Amino acid sequence: MMLMLVAVARGQTTPPPVPTQSPQPTPPTSDIFIVEMSNRKGQLKLGGPKRITTWEGYNNQPAFLRDNRGLFYTSIRTDKQADTYRYNFVDGSTTRTTETAESEFSPTPAPDGKSFTVIRVEADGTQRLWMFPLAGGKPNLVLEKIKPVGYHLWIDRQTLMLFVLGEPVTMRLVDLKTQKAEIIANNIGRSLHRVPRQPRISFVRKLSDGEWMIQAFDTKTRAIISLIKTLPGSEDLAWTPQGILLMAKDAKLFKWNPSKDAGWQELADFASAGLKSITRLAVSPKGDRVALVAQREATH
Repeated sequence: MMLMLVAVARGQTTPPPVPTQSPQPTPPTSDIFIVEMSNRKGQLKLGGPKRITTWEGYNNQPAFLRDNRGLFYTSIRTDKQADTYRYNFVDGSTTRTTETAESEFSPTPAPDGKSFTVIRVEADGTQRLWMFPLAGGKPNLVLEKIKPVGYHLWIDRQTLMLFVLGEPVTMRLVDLKTQKAEIIANNIGRSLHRVPRQPRISFVRKLSDGEWMIQAFDTKTRAIISLIKTLPGSEDLAWTPQGILLMAKDAKLFKWNPSKDAGWQELADFASAGLKSITRLAVSPKGDRVALVAQREATH
């Protein structure tokens, strides 16, 4: 910066303009709700939804911390930038974790227990994977050449699964050391998850406009198997630690237990609590809470 100012004073050149992000369409208003959950002899029991977001705007992409004491999420507030916020279950407080000129989406705890990763929309619109220290500090670029990244999942300390934008959208397995990416599937949905107690990654394969199938990729055998069709029009899902799959449609939450359910079973209807259009889901590491992203019925 000092050299640039000297050059301007001498009349030799003018500083290059600072690139700015292209304006993004305003995403819909959404809130995050927490529902207490228990599993008694294979039967899931749910409490009532508690709203943890107070900002009237975009609140989305919840991800539980590994210690079960908090939750990351993305919120867009007065500065129109997407930043990461952290909700603390112990005292109910919310802390802004990132405050940058760029937008950060999909905050995800990293396997090292000391960091979290995000999809950063850089000044020129490039979307790449970045890592922030939990204790605060400057972020580091994780994958330099792989872009544009939409969503990501840590498989272990050295392996990631990515949703990469393009025509078509692709699911790519990435080795962190070599930075090499292998295309595993295409035309997938945004929800990537590890299947509990198995070396598999679940994802939604969009076979056609009317047929979406939840499939699983085996990281050892490289085989892909089909599990169950999604609920019509739904693509977000989550697994409990016991291996029960959760999915939502409108105001209802459904479950599918691969060991005994022939199809989706309704768990709860949150319409009476004012919820509608439930989308993203997240389950806590202990399986005692589920986070729901939903819209609320207008109150008068």
